[in-house]
Amino acid sequence: MSMFIGESLNGEGNEIAHIDLLIGCKNGPVGTAFANAIATQSAGHTSLLAVVAPNLICKPATVMITKVTIKGMKQAVQMFGPAQAAVARAVADSVAEGVITAQQAEDYVIVCGVFIHPAAADDSKIFQYNYEATKESIARALNNLPAVSEITAKKDTVKHPFSPK
Repeated sequence: MSMFIGESLNGEGNEIAHIDLLIGCKNGPVGTAFANAIATQSAGHTSLLAVVAPNLICKPATVMITKVTIKGMKQAVQMFGPAQAAVARAVADSVAEGVITAQQAEDYVIVCGVFIHPAAADDSKIFQYNYEATKESIARALNNLPAVSEITAKKDTVKHPFSPK
């Protein structure tokens, strides 16, 4: 398969993490999206590579894209700090744990949409919630979860946390 798609909502309050994730081959549609995210920057929507530490990117190489407009240095520092560290560590741990194979780590790239609420204040929670959501998104993507049968079975009984219905 050339593209895997994952999603996860984790945490609570203003530090809640919502990850939307694409993972796939460098020479496929995810590779194209990865390159476009790096090459196409705009005010308030700066894409960045996920790094475990300066000069140590994670593999698969991961580009983080903002899901809301970054409107100040506080949000920017949260994106380039705890969120970036969380996403990179989750990717690296997914490889270390065998969720992503070493060969996939070389062949794939990840595009990771990250949400940072403008009122988020607790960097430890930002890290923890984004770490957990990224790991879960990767596992879901590579295991094609949720299954269509689960979606169909639950669609009329589950409630979206931000929807009135």
